[in-house]
Amino acid sequence: MILRGIARANALARRTARVLFAAVAIAGAATAALAADPIKIGFSMGLTGANGPNGKQLLVALEIWRDDINAKGGLLGRPVELVYYDDQTSPTNEAPIYTKLINIDKVDLVLGPYGTNMIAAALPILAQRNLTTIGILGTAANHEVQYKNYFSMISLGEDPIREFSRGFFEVAMAQNPKPQTVAIVGADAEFGKNSTDGARINAKAAGLKIVYDQRYPPTTADLTPVVRAIKALNPDIVYVASYPTDTVLFVRAAAEAGLSAKMMGGAMIGLLATPLKMQMGPLMNGYVNNAEMFVPAPSFNFPGVDAVLKEYQKRAKGQGIDPFGYGFVPYGYATGQVLAQAVEGTKSLDHAKIGDYMRTQNFSTVVGDIRFGKNGEWAKPRSIMTQWRNLTASSLDQLNNLNNWAIVWPPEHKSADIIYPYQKQ
Repeated sequence: MILRGIARANALARRTARVLFAAVAIAGAATAALAADPIKIGFSMGLTGANGPNGKQLLVALEIWRDDINAKGGLLGRPVELVYYDDQTSPTNEAPIYTKLINIDKVDLVLGPYGTNMIAAALPILAQRNLTTIGILGTAANHEVQYKNYFSMISLGEDPIREFSRGFFEVAMAQNPKPQTVAIVGADAEFGKNSTDGARINAKAAGLKIVYDQRYPPTTADLTPVVRAIKALNPDIVYVASYPTDTVLFVRAAAEAGLSAKMMGGAMIGLLATPLKMQMGPLMNGYVNNAEMFVPAPSFNFPGVDAVLKEYQKRAKGQGIDPFGYGFVPYGYATGQVLAQAVEGTKSLDHAKIGDYMRTQNFSTVVGDIRFGKNGEWAKPRSIMTQWRNLTASSLDQLNNLNNWAIVWPPEHKSADIIYPYQKQ
């Protein structure tokens, strides 16, 4: 009995030792991986200036991705390090920033920038160096350069110029009676140009008469003259392509001037930023927006996105940034996911190999499955259009209520019919 007891004790000790050895080996491997030289990923990000409210969200999203990937052992057995600079929402800063990232910081990979104007400014130097990049939320930023190793993290498909406003005009022309006239207005910069170009094409295709078609300087501090000029022409619908700051300017000027077209909105980036939405409050009622790329609705509950948003919302507390992160955080995190899958898929940091891989593969992300097509755009578009309604105060609870933030297009994501004209309610 004593001998059998000793034998069992020895066997148990040997099994325990094997388990402990395996655990130590795994921990040691992870520690060794994270002790290796980091893979440096460089990018610029608008943390101040007009893009600041949204750029700060994207930075936190990328930091969450970095932390998640490092917790799993990094990339190629090496930790990931983010190297970034604030571009101050100025396109002229892009070339110096990426030159510094490449020549001084010696980054291994690059991402970004964020925003159409910034991406367009950075593409020439990235193309000159044959670097692969993923631009974040840029509209047709590669339309003219057509650089083969540029890939776009925005769900507008291979014809983004037309796609951005397609839903706006499809919804408008489905009304009875149909609108007859439209005003088109936007900021005079790359994003505003691309968006209004698409709106013009779609308006003409719909048979609408364009009674106003102008762009204003992106540094404009007062849009009252623009709004009054539009009001004097009494268009049925108004399409606006605006940045964060000028979205607020337009909405306030329209309210003060009494501009009350049957349908107003468009590509209004400011309607995506909660701090700016808090400034506008009930003034947003009736506005439709096709700049939305993600809404926390059941049809957008992709694997992993809820966990990412919860982590973001935890980190956002006390930072003075958007408390929800819906419009930007999933796309920022997905940018890192695509890059990671391409690196692991090629087992390489070679930009040419990574670019070739990204052109031919499918990617699973928190914004759904992605495949890239012409000019690095998504092969299949997924646009939505929302309408703000029934807001009675500048309240976070109201802004986070999908009854006040309805998806009105396309049919597969639709949560409510559009209120048209909004004044009828």
